[in-house]
Amino acid sequence: MVDRLEALFERFSVTAQVFNTGALCGISDLTAEDTGQLHLVRWGEVEVVNDGKVAARVREPSLLLYPRPLSHRFITEATRGADFACANLKFEGGVSHPICAALPAFVCLPLNRIEGAKDVLALLFDEAFAERCGRQALLDRLFEVVLIQILRHLMEHGHARAGLLAGLSHPRLRHALVAMHEKPAQEWTLEGLAGAAGMSRTVFANTFHEVVGLTPGQYLQGWRISLAQLALHRGHALRLIADEVGYGSEAALSRAFKAQTGSSPREWKRMQAALTGAGQPAGK
Repeated sequence: MVDRLEALFERFSVTAQVFNTGALCGISDLTAEDTGQLHLVRWGEVEVVNDGKVAARVREPSLLLYPRPLSHRFITEATRGADFACANLKFEGGVSHPICAALPAFVCLPLNRIEGAKDVLALLFDEAFAERCGRQALLDRLFEVVLIQILRHLMEHGHARAGLLAGLSHPRLRHALVAMHEKPAQEWTLEGLAGAAGMSRTVFANTFHEVVGLTPGQYLQGWRISLAQLALHRGHALRLIADEVGYGSEAALSRAFKAQTGSSPREWKRMQAALTGAGQPAGK
């Protein structure tokens, strides 16, 4: 079977940074301005409140995933609380990261439902609640492994109802999506993508739109522009990016970029620099 996640992780990185290991007692408010968060509950009961509304009541070891910034509150018993291991998730490209954008705003799952995660979680919790050299670096990597296992679970059990993850869950569409991910510069036709999926042209087009929510052409353009945004963020020249993502010239890329984002590549890059404070003097 094709590896549905390899090209995504190869092109768009995800890094974790642990910021809490230990008990959270009473009311804990957590907000991240520009990252997602993954919380692992080892023990205890937790009432989860997202944007002022109760979203879940946890009574067994569970994970709480927020791929995008979302204000949330954990309410636990005031003295003993609940044992947590928590990490910020940095998706390269922010909310435009394909995986970040494809995930629901909040995922709550019992840990025992994540196939193959038992040993990883045992090691993670052992490191989280001990003091050993290299602890932080190891925990960060283990959280990244757990995220991949979560994605596998969501795809293999049909939790993704629409969008990219739903397409990657489909036994035939996944082949066309992986083909586009791996070879974005190829001159893909509807017939070529349908052939990759092992489907007729009409059935492929209809099924793709129904499952992913876009036409194959719209998805391909979005994927190419996501790659162009990433390359611009890394400082690559526009003329080189155009060839890398399947456009014959800077002008063609600029037209597609503006149609997709509403801004030209240069306007988008300036806006991103302003948002991140790029170019400001040190200490500002």
